[in-house]
Amino acid sequence: MCCDDVECRPLGFLLGLPFAFLSLIISVVGVIIWIVGLLLSCICPCCLCVTVMVEIALELIKAPIHVMSWCTHQIPC
Repeated sequence: MCCDDVECRPLGFLLGLPFAFLSLIISVVGVIIWIVGLLLSCICPCCLCVTVMVEIALELIKAPIHVMSWCTHQIPC
């Protein structure tokens, strides 16, 4: 039985696994963009678009965590 302070949503976790796998692939793309962006920012630190690209890449890297938390919160306990 679920309590209010404990999140026990195994069905949401299981349903979110395929989406988490897809977002894991997207996060790998984010890592590549992040590395390229860091190299470009070292070459030309005055370029604002590189900084924005690195910030977007960091959000892509965090995508699996956001997807799993969203899926678990959609299904009630």
